[in-house]
Amino acid sequence: MQCPVCHNEVGPQAAFCNHCGASLAAAQAPPAPAYTEVPVAAAPPPAAYPPPAAYPPVAVAASSGITATAAAAIAYITFIPAIIFLVIEPYNKIPLVRFHSMQSIALSVVYFVVAIALAILAAILAVIPGLRLILFLFPLVHLALFVGFFLLWLMAIMKDSKGEFYKLPIVGDFAMKQAQS
Repeated sequence: MQCPVCHNEVGPQAAFCNHCGASLAAAQAPPAPAYTEVPVAAAPPPAAYPPPAAYPPVAVAASSGITATAAAAIAYITFIPAIIFLVIEPYNKIPLVRFHSMQSIALSVVYFVVAIALAILAAILAVIPGLRLILFLFPLVHLALFVGFFLLWLMAIMKDSKGEFYKLPIVGDFAMKQAQS
């Protein structure tokens, strides 16, 4: 339900808008139809995944443009949208978006650190005369690393587009702690 004055989303049992304080009594009464309606059985609402108990629900303005689940999925495109969503006002108050933005940034940092460590290891092996033959395996190691992180990234996008708080194996706990603070 939306407030008739400011168009912010409000709960169905609310008597006043939490944002502007306008009375919702007129908005709750449906207008009388000018024609005869035939009752149609409504489909049950889709099951939503509730956020963890540590996160209180936060209402987002209807005019914000992007839903919370879409913003959480967009946060994984690169670390730049994740940083933007942590700074922009309506999204930095939504627990789902904050958590997935932090997890996206942490996943990017871990991938970067592991890639740098493999490059340093390859440089060290290139200098040691007896171990130069191992260097032909490094493109395969880099490919396996990329595919592994790509699959984690893809799974995270799919889970958060459904509104789930999916924690990745290594960075999920860190992201949860950072999103709660």
